[in-house]
Amino acid sequence: MSSDLQSIAPEHAFELYLDSRRDDAAEWTLTSHTSRLRPFVEWCDDNDIDDMNDLTGRDLYEYRVWRREGNYSEGKVEELAPKTLKTSLSTLRRFLRFCHTIEGVPEDLYLKVPIPELSRSDEVSDSKIVPERIPPILEYLTTYHYASRDHVVTLLLWHCGARNAAVRALDLQDVDLDADAPMVRFVHRPDTGTPLKNDEKSERANRLGKRVAKVLRSYIEDKRRDIQDDNGRDPLITTNQGRISRSSIRNTIYRVTRPCWIGEGCPHGKEIETCEYNTYHDASKCPSTRSPHDFRKARVTKFRNDNVPKGVVSDELDASEQILDLHYDRASQKQRAKRRFRELNR
Repeated sequence: MSSDLQSIAPEHAFELYLDSRRDDAAEWTLTSHTSRLRPFVEWCDDNDIDDMNDLTGRDLYEYRVWRREGNYSEGKVEELAPKTLKTSLSTLRRFLRFCHTIEGVPEDLYLKVPIPELSRSDEVSDSKIVPERIPPILEYLTTYHYASRDHVVTLLLWHCGARNAAVRALDLQDVDLDADAPMVRFVHRPDTGTPLKNDEKSERANRLGKRVAKVLRSYIEDKRRDIQDDNGRDPLITTNQGRISRSSIRNTIYRVTRPCWIGEGCPHGKEIETCEYNTYHDASKCPSTRSPHDFRKARVTKFRNDNVPKGVVSDELDASEQILDLHYDRASQKQRAKRRFRELNR
């Protein structure tokens, strides 16, 4: 052990690291780093490493193997996805660099965290929903659940291509349903519980179509619960408790993307009445269900297939053009060929 190091327990170092990030990181960044580093802290405890000074390169390699094999995943996976493992280990590196600044570990220890190299296919999630699946869902909501909370959530996620947290953050004052130019404004308000992904850079106004505006107006006038959140704000989308949660938004999309929910047959050969996924809490386990993030990817693909310039899509969805290409645009090779042909023959 170096004489320059000062003894510190992994749990204490972890708490100091999170505290150091509170001034410059969004709330969900802290949440993500907490979930990525908690397994490491517990692994240290299980392996009797009670002082960060004692960590070695061999320990870090053994932790990588332990994490790769799906440990700390509550049996949900047999092996961690390569991208998830890389993200977890990259955060561990950052944590160890911080630990050096508080004399907890040697300066170069972070370099001994083995980061896996990923192929492009590993970098990108395979989960997607093709844009053509969305209109039947919206039509079903319009017919049977008009201006309901589920209808509004699904419309905003689709027409704005917004992130889950951005839709949750909307207040009544952020919605302008003027007949000529209806729009919503996404505003970064970290001090009252609704930060946006890229802080003030994520702030923007998105125009709404008149039919979407009509649904929002009906929801506000007839269906929305008139209730404030814990910070005295008036959320656009409310529940009995106040502002809708991110998990409720996710559950909405899990539920409405099941084919059986809109009256289509089960592609997995199950009887709807007895299907174990035909419940509110288990809808996310259906193999056909998709997430709000998949909705966002489908929105990008639809924009690009409709020849919307990439820069416009980038501004509308608050994502760089590079990120759009790598993580959001899920067009097939045939669709991409059509785009190139269209551009080359204008």
